[in-house]
Amino acid sequence: MTVRLQMVRFALVGVVNTGTYYACYLFLLNRLPYVVSHVLAFLLSMTGSFFLHSRFTYRTRPTWRKFLLFPLTNAANFVITTSGVYLLVDVAHFGSRYAPLIAAAAAVPITFVVSRTILLRPDRERDPDREHDPDQGRDPDGDLRPHPSSL
Repeated sequence: MTVRLQMVRFALVGVVNTGTYYACYLFLLNRLPYVVSHVLAFLLSMTGSFFLHSRFTYRTRPTWRKFLLFPLTNAANFVITTSGVYLLVDVAHFGSRYAPLIAAAAAVPITFVVSRTILLRPDRERDPDREHDPDQGRDPDGDLRPHPSSL
């Protein structure tokens, strides 16, 4: 799959994720305080985003390790958008109404790179027979082949 196709799929998942967050937030808002609704909706949409990006965007197997690292994509997005809003409003004197949209657009490519790095990073299985050669037991795509002793 090409990087360009991954970028398109990344954007589509972003749209779905935003809609999921907002729908969950509105649903929960009828039952819970707004901050609790926001946090729960955020966590639910981030979990959905992880699985959609794993399977649809990058066509990779979701693992616990990747799941635990995935929030780094949101942390990167937060730092970039927050810094961007500050720079646009206080330094460049843009209007505060549109600055978050511009900052969010600037964050998308960086968030894409972070998520791609996390989700396409191969999980390392510890096998004493393979520790001397990190590529032993891997096919050309980097996926693990069955160890000959397990056949």
